[in-house]
Amino acid sequence: MPKMRRKGDLPSKVCETCGLPFSWRKKWERDWDNVRYCSERCRRNKGSSDE
Repeated sequence: MPKMRRKGDLPSKVCETCGLPFSWRKKWERDWDNVRYCSERCRRNKGSSDE
């Protein structure tokens, strides 16, 4: 079993839609390389930009 990590030590990315940084989540463990959006809302709105 892997050792526990602190939240500050988790990998992070920047959301392609909103531009905000987001951290690794357990549910993305197997697919982290393909995660591009911080939330379902950003994934749905990927074609339109608020800016």
